[in-house]
Amino acid sequence: MLTNSLYITFHGIGEPAISIEKDEARYFVSEKVYKEIILSLTEIEDTYGIKIHVTFDDGNISDLQCGLPALVDAGRTAAFFVLAGRIDERGYLHSSDLRTLLDAGMMIGTHGYDHVDWRVLDDKGRQREFVEARDRISQIIGRPVQDIGLPFGRFDRNVLSHLKALEYRRVYTSARGTTTPGSWFCPRTSITCDFDPKRDFAALCSRQARLKGWLLAHARKVKYGH
Repeated sequence: MLTNSLYITFHGIGEPAISIEKDEARYFVSEKVYKEIILSLTEIEDTYGIKIHVTFDDGNISDLQCGLPALVDAGRTAAFFVLAGRIDERGYLHSSDLRTLLDAGMMIGTHGYDHVDWRVLDDKGRQREFVEARDRISQIIGRPVQDIGLPFGRFDRNVLSHLKALEYRRVYTSARGTTTPGSWFCPRTSITCDFDPKRDFAALCSRQARLKGWLLAHARKVKYGH
């Protein structure tokens, strides 16, 4: 059985609005490459018989300034996972920006509060990252927040069990691979500055990659219970 959905993730577009760590720089793609990727998606979908979904992590201001216009022009939607603790901070989305994204048909999810490793949290930390972050974002956009994106893509059985208990509709991570539309655990592929849509989509959408995605999904259920 082949999986039929590929989720790609952007973290930043163009020049960062604020100083960032060196390791983060590779996750900022040029505006030119970003637009090329978005414009190529329909052709890739038709060629490989796969559905490609766009997501954004961290809530950088480029999500609104560069990310949204290209999506609207292409007639596509995306999911934006924002950090509650960075809303209204310089270089990041403001409260009004979240509502603008929502009004444009985009989905808003939570990326936690402070961009920390959830595997080492105590009860107080989990309350802040899993509950308080969701509540703050929900209050800003005026509707429930149902989906969550894992910082750094890091997780273990304990993290997933807590998120399941909190009734998150879907959990998005950075575990590469394809998936199926209804899966609770959603792997994604992060787009980096060296991504070439003409070269790299072929490997991501191939029959072999889609079969591997199905096998990995079953392996994760055995290992993590989800």
